[in-house]
Amino acid sequence: MAAPMKFSSSKLLINVVVYCLLQTISHTRGNEGSDFYSFTVNDIHGNQVSLGKYRGMVTLVVNVASECGYTDGHYQALSKIQDDPALSDMFTVLAFPCNQFGNQEPKPNELIYKFVQDNYGADFPMFSKIDVAGDSANPAYKYLTDKTSKEPTWNFWKYLVDPNGDVINAWGPWASVDDIYPEIVSAVRRARGQRHGDDL
Repeated sequence: MAAPMKFSSSKLLINVVVYCLLQTISHTRGNEGSDFYSFTVNDIHGNQVSLGKYRGMVTLVVNVASECGYTDGHYQALSKIQDDPALSDMFTVLAFPCNQFGNQEPKPNELIYKFVQDNYGADFPMFSKIDVAGDSANPAYKYLTDKTSKEPTWNFWKYLVDPNGDVINAWGPWASVDDIYPEIVSAVRRARGQRHGDDL
């Protein structure tokens, strides 16, 4: 008769720890990209930032460029809407420089930031230059494309994201910030209503 198998307490402990680690890794991978605010990116200064810091707000995510025909009008409008007192407590622009379209964002991050500050005094969050389309697209932008089936084809695409990180709508550069302002206001009002309801 064969002798029964014996496991030492140390081997059992190792097996349990390995199992728990595998479960944790699997769970974490399953949650990657579960919403827009689940991603981590680098800001314009190269610091790692969790987009989770914007959870609870409505955000307008824009791929920006410094040398585009749409640059001046969009930057002026984005700066204005960022400072709009009707939106300020529940809204922010998130700007992602990109050089994929017409080589119209050739500057390094520090000069992009200087350009925006010197010309528009923009105080919305800006992030490091990334790709927003194709296989090389940043994962956060791949999420936006996957959820809307609308991939940026030029500079100044705009994605409106709700406080839970779900995409509400997307527009190309031909849609001005003024054009989409009513939908932004509506999203902010809904967010305020939900926050108020949560506080009751």
